Amino acid sequence: MLILQRKAGESLVIGEDITVRVVSVDGTRVRLAISAPEDVPILRSELVTATAANRDSAMEESAPAELLDLLGGVLDKREGPACSPQTHPQRKED
Repeated sequence: MLILQRKAGESLVIGEDITVRVVSVDGTRVRLAISAPEDVPILRSELVTATAANRDSAMEESAPAELLDLLGGVLDKREGPACSPQTHPQRKED
């Protein structure tokens, strides 16, 4: 694994045709701009994890509740009005 430090506005190149540029840094949040060919999939890691859990659950014929437990950590990390207490009653407000 290669670990680099970049500032806002700086970038790095992967191979010949993938560029990752740091758009902004705000506290602990970093915004990235990724330029890659259309045939290169770019996915957030939590989506890859959820997809794998879904696939494994379907193959094992697990109960839907087990899949929801696996996805619970991903769903709780989301922000915005889609995850208000009304749509997710189990989530407590701070």
